[in-house]
Amino acid sequence: MNSVDRMFDPATEDDRLSSASTWESGGKLWASNEQQVLTCCRVVDETHDVKTFEFRVGDGSPVRFEPGQFMTVSVLIAGRSVERCYTISSPPTRPYLVSITVKRVPSGTMSNWLHDNLKPGGQLRAYGPSGTFTPTAAPAAKSLYLSAGSGVTPLMSMTRASIDLGLNRDIVFVHSARTPADIVFRNELRRLEALSPRFRTHFLCEGIGDEAAWTAPTGWLSLQLLSEWVPDYAEREVFTCGPAGYMNAVRELLREGGHDPARYHQESFDISAGVAPEPVAPQDETRQETFTVKLSRSSRSFTMNASETVLSAARKAGVAIPSSCSQGICGTCKTRLVEGAVDMKHNGGIRDREIQKGFRLLCCSRPTSDLVLEL
Repeated sequence: MNSVDRMFDPATEDDRLSSASTWESGGKLWASNEQQVLTCCRVVDETHDVKTFEFRVGDGSPVRFEPGQFMTVSVLIAGRSVERCYTISSPPTRPYLVSITVKRVPSGTMSNWLHDNLKPGGQLRAYGPSGTFTPTAAPAAKSLYLSAGSGVTPLMSMTRASIDLGLNRDIVFVHSARTPADIVFRNELRRLEALSPRFRTHFLCEGIGDEAAWTAPTGWLSLQLLSEWVPDYAEREVFTCGPAGYMNAVRELLREGGHDPARYHQESFDISAGVAPEPVAPQDETRQETFTVKLSRSSRSFTMNASETVLSAARKAGVAIPSSCSQGICGTCKTRLVEGAVDMKHNGGIRDREIQKGFRLLCCSRPTSDLVLEL
């Protein structure tokens, strides 16, 4: 490993990685409910079934977002619009290009289309960055990143941002994969480890595959192995992303090891999953009241039942509102509430400061009065 001069001590500087003001200061705001054209600039083969697609956004202007956020990609496939959420794998410190890193899923409509059809010069549409799985959610002196498979992408964005900012952050990155050949960003992570003395990586594979010379441990992550690699894991802020089964196992493992659950953060949806069904409110005879919803920009209006979500009622009325997960997670349907009140039960797709500014997620909001929406 090449030696490098030690970087300055982060304890003596502001923690720019975990400061929201860092990411709000550069580039233009691309709202999560605003759709723009993405032009593919480069396609990189990361592994045999994982590709990175790099894009220029709109007119080529820089875009601001927080490391770990995702965007919702929209493509017309076989005559119908298909939308999927993908984490932005590039860091916001390189705002002129944004990238998504996609694993080909055998039955995945979007992933197969991207792998088979998207080439440099090709275009698609996407909604702006969203999500709360970012370092700004939990500033920390020491972090532990745990990922599996394509769950590496948000943590890669965080890592790249930290290195680009010149921070010598105390970060341990443990990534799990099927075989060494399946480790996404393997060479780059090793290179970044050489650049930042306090950044350490560990790879854990289920098997060695075709790499007979592989000497690292194989199998599943265990408390014993984690304790060997990261003896102070209980003192670290933990960020986890990967398949649901992996994240459940990691959360239980850390609980057994005495890690504070308040310092555990995980991506709250499967980044390769499709659109989930919209939550349905239980039937309640007291919620059969109807309200009027007016759209301030288009001057349209419709009536709806109090038991419906605003998004569901708008669709029935023929009003096109961007949406993806329909579970209060992705933030795509975020809309400003000009007048009225709603009962909103979200799952992390909107921040307190956005709520204070009047925004609501329509997929998980039910009216308690007549409404005026900024649409």
